[in-house]
Amino acid sequence: MAVGVSIQHRLFSRKTSLIYCIPRKIALNGVCIQRVGERQNVRASTNAAGENQHSEKYCLNLVRSRDYEGFLSCLLLPEEARRSSLALRAFNVKDSVSQKTIGLMRMQFWKTAIEEIYRDDPPNQPVSTELWKAVKTHGLTKRWLMRIVTEREKDLDDRAYKNLQELEKYSENTQSSLLYLLLECLGVKNVHADHAASHIGKAQGIATCLRATPYNSSRRKVYLPMDICMLHGASQEDFIRGSREKNVRDVVFDIASQAHVHLEHARSFSHNVPAAATPAFLPTVVLEDYLQRVRKADFDVFHKSLLNRNPLLPFQLYLRSWKKTY
Repeated sequence: MAVGVSIQHRLFSRKTSLIYCIPRKIALNGVCIQRVGERQNVRASTNAAGENQHSEKYCLNLVRSRDYEGFLSCLLLPEEARRSSLALRAFNVKDSVSQKTIGLMRMQFWKTAIEEIYRDDPPNQPVSTELWKAVKTHGLTKRWLMRIVTEREKDLDDRAYKNLQELEKYSENTQSSLLYLLLECLGVKNVHADHAASHIGKAQGIATCLRATPYNSSRRKVYLPMDICMLHGASQEDFIRGSREKNVRDVVFDIASQAHVHLEHARSFSHNVPAAATPAFLPTVVLEDYLQRVRKADFDVFHKSLLNRNPLLPFQLYLRSWKKTY
């Protein structure tokens, strides 16, 4: 009888150990699967963070190397708008192309990219990724982005502007549109701020056309308004040769004066512009600096002093940012 009880006890013990063993194995397997899943999640989040940092750094380096003045202005924006403004500046960087066909392909890429960005399906490209984040964060207006691309596409014709009004229209559609987007990044919706952005953008575009004249002339290209050149009897060849004659300087004077008129008009109603909008207008420091220097050079657009970067620019931008004026 004792032997029977002993055998029964051993059988019961074996069954019990098997019963307890099975859930342990299942539990261990479950823990392993969970840990593998956690590792995969960590890797995915690490990769996403790495891609996130890569796209941000790419835009920052692009703007720093191709639009240094814009880069300095971005650094002085409020933190919540800084990253988005760098994305917009990177998007606005203008590439020089040797063939119109290549330029048209790039413009078509950006038209398609903008459509995909607003469908929450941005291309796998750093600037597009950062631009998509900016759109999601600040609800940027699609029309301003498309207007920049469309106007750049028209500009691929590679010809001089017929008149000053045509240059102003180009400036409005590109530089002013960028300022409208920067105002949206700052959360500013104000008709006076938009009005100021329109005139500041025009002034910037006109001044940029002047500043680029020495470089363009070295490539035998002249884009200055033809009506003003004809008014003073200055030919494209005069600019290609780097002439410093009075008629050439008169052309520069007229164009620079128009940029100054737009800047002063934007400042005339600055008391109606909210202080929150002024960081978007920091590029007026650069604009004013160039207009003053070209005046000191007696409107000689080829003067060597105009080719040097202003070493005090970072301090001047900071001071203007602190004053909250433009």
